[in-house]
This record gives sequence, structure tokens and C-alpha cells, in this order.
Amino acid sequence: MSSPLIVTGLEKTFTMHLRGGLKLPVMSNASLNVGAGECVVLGGPSGIGKSSILKMIYGNYAVDHGEILIMHDGEPHDIATASPRQVLEIRRRTLGYVSQFLRTVPRVGALDIVAEPLTARGTPVEQARKAAAILLARLNLPDTLWQLPPATFSGGEQQRVNIARGFITDHPVLLLDEPTASLDAANRAVVVEMIREKKQKGVALLGIFHDEDVRSQVADRIVDVSAFSARKQAA
Repeated sequence: MSSPLIVTGLEKTFTMHLRGGLKLPVMSNASLNVGAGECVVLGGPSGIGKSSILKMIYGNYAVDHGEILIMHDGEPHDIATASPRQVLEIRRRTLGYVSQFLRTVPRVGALDIVAEPLTARGTPVEQARKAAAILLARLNLPDTLWQLPPATFSGGEQQRVNIARGFITDHPVLLLDEPTASLDAANRAVVVEMIREKKQKGVALLGIFHDEDVRSQVADRIVDVSAFSARKQAA
């Protein structure tokens, strides 16, 4: 397997159980690959299925047909057929995800939310907190907020916490779902540089970026998702 992430023949249909079992085809024969040190961007209009592809790769959506091969511990593993326990283990050490929404944890401060992916892998708490502090400072989140739960933060502040949490580990494959959507220009520039650093370290990145300026700076290739969509819309 030459690439850290290879998707082949992916198909997905949603079943509307509250509408008499109505079936809505979403994706057909979606295929792509992401090489080490490459950022591939999913293109196409809103609603065409870009986020659905990321959620299938991450294991949040079931797959009707196809393969999602992730290089994990030197061997290819198919997320589409992996057990829940296997998916969790692949996520812990190999497959990262940065969404545009932060799932806030009650009564847990931003610093510990960012540090948690490291402590879950055995990093000492203080070492993980230092790494989290470096990222939060880089993303211009005031240190007066670090000990506070992010539930009352602004959308942009929550997004910065989310980005720091997603970038703090050394996952070799990283999924990015509109990571700059709520950010100002200065922080978008920081995230662009962070993505470039991941690429230099050989991380395979697959992302969605509606901001054309950000997309032009980070994308090595753009995959037109409308080619796989049941809607067959042109990008």
C-alpha cells in the first residue's frame, strides 16, 4: 500500500425510517488517495457529500460498499469493515479529525481539553499541558481563558480550541472539516502554516476548505466530489 489513505468504490445511501424507509442515495463509486506529506482537498458545492466522505473515513457513518484503507501499525486496515474497537484504536494513534464544531465538555478547561489526546496516549499531564499551551498561544487564545470551560467562548475561540486539540498529536493521517470557517484572517494564516508543517512532517491530510484563499495555499490536489454524488452537480 503506497499511500497512508486509499478510498475505493465508496457507496452510501441514507434510509429515512420516519418516511417509510425512503432511501436517499448520497455517494457512488467515490475513490481517492492521499499520499504522505500531501494535502488533498474535497471540492464541490455545499451539500454534495464532502462532509459525508470525511465521516465515512472516520467511521462515524457506515459504508454500504467500498474500502477505506488506512495504514496503521504498518498494515492496511479497512475502516469500512473494522470493529468499533478497531476504529477507536486507529483513531487514537493513526487517524485524527478536526471538525468545525467543538464538542464542549462540562467543567473541563480549554487547556485540558486540548491536552487530552496526548494524555490518552500516555503523555504525562504536565508535558501535555505545556504542549497545549504552546498551541493555544500560537492560535492567539488569551491565557486568561485557558482554565475556563469553552462552552461560553465565541465561535472563533471554540474553533481555535478545536484546532489545537486536533493538531497536538502526531497522527499520520488527519481529516480537516472546514477548520478555518470561524477564524479571522490572522488566525487563518496561523492554521495555514500549521498545515504546511504537518505536510513537511509527512502527514497525509484530507480536508474541506470553502475559503478559496486558504484552499489555494494548502491544496496539492482538489478532488471534485460532484463526480461521485447522486446529484451529479459540477463543482
